[in-house]
Amino acid sequence: MELRSLLEKRKTEIVRKWFDAVADTYPADTSRFLKSQQDPFANPVGSTTLHGLQSAFEELLGERNPEHIREFLDPIIRIRAVQSFTASHATAFVFYLKHIIKELADKEACKPEEILDFWSSLDDVALIAFDIYMTCREKVYDIKATEQRDRTFRAFHRAGLVNETPEEQTGS
Repeated sequence: MELRSLLEKRKTEIVRKWFDAVADTYPADTSRFLKSQQDPFANPVGSTTLHGLQSAFEELLGERNPEHIREFLDPIIRIRAVQSFTASHATAFVFYLKHIIKELADKEACKPEEILDFWSSLDDVALIAFDIYMTCREKVYDIKATEQRDRTFRAFHRAGLVNETPEEQTGS
């Protein structure tokens, strides 16, 4: 069977397995909650993750536009970037799809070259995910540095050691 046809036919099942694999990266209680709570207001992380995975998978089956994939993965990665995940752990979920696809493709005797082509696309998606993660972490560190600078300035100001605001010092 042609891989693309198989993936189209089993799209819902594949995305559900992918979502479950992502949810399993969280502690057991959180994982159960993410998988079971369907209300997007009660479970914004689960809802955002599921929607992003569905959209990214659709794009992988279609045009494979990197900007669209970035747009779909961005909310997922932003969430993971502010949690206690390392870069590799935060982005590894992209590779979980390889295992899911391989299992299905083996059962249906898909052509190895089709599988490798799809995997190559997933490697590109993983690089996009890593770039998003690094951008988010840089922003987090910038925010922390600014907060620390401002906290230090306020302490110096209260002690009467400085009279200018940080903005006046930089000329902003």
